[in-house]
Amino acid sequence: MHGAYQNTEKEKVMEIAESLKLDMEVVSNTSLRKPRILLAASGSVAAIKFANLCHCFIEWAEVKAVATKASMHFIDKAALPKDVTLYTDEEEWSSWNKLGDDVLHIELCRWADIMVIAPLSANTLGKIAGGLCDNLLTCIVRAWDYSKPLFVAPAMNTLMWNNPFTERHLMLIDDLGINLIPPVTKRLACGDYGNGAMAEPSLIFSTVRLFLESRGQSSNGSQ
Repeated sequence: MHGAYQNTEKEKVMEIAESLKLDMEVVSNTSLRKPRILLAASGSVAAIKFANLCHCFIEWAEVKAVATKASMHFIDKAALPKDVTLYTDEEEWSSWNKLGDDVLHIELCRWADIMVIAPLSANTLGKIAGGLCDNLLTCIVRAWDYSKPLFVAPAMNTLMWNNPFTERHLMLIDDLGINLIPPVTKRLACGDYGNGAMAEPSLIFSTVRLFLESRGQSSNGSQ
């Protein structure tokens, strides 16, 4: 699990896509419109790439974004695509005034075809593995319909990635059907060299798109 990934980007995409699962209802829902992608960022320095990730998806999909309070230290809101709405914990209840009003994390669950958490911090990984839901992002995951794909792209220091808790947590989220886009080995933000850097936004986008389109072709071929 913790070895370096030396394959080319195309090979990485194919390897990840081969291991993923998808309910055919998602393919059917997206056959007549753009896919609805919910992108989410948790508190890692890799969140500086979140705007880039949004730009990767925006031409292909409808995109909404969610960010934790910690991730906002690294996200440049001005760099986000103008068509992307960014939701934070402050918006969770701001539109709720009385019984019967929409609850944001439930509405986002219903809206999205696919959710992608990138970066996924060690802290948020632990929360998801334990079923905790103390912010907008983790409330969405707790309410998520796992017949729909959910991808995570972890980002953390090598010592945190190699910690035994990480392996346990990854096993727990794998049991839920959450799809892992593994980190890569490189020079990290702290200056250390090792595994734990978030996969590049272009690889995350390619993985999700190839996954959905390949399943769509399989569905069409079986009709």
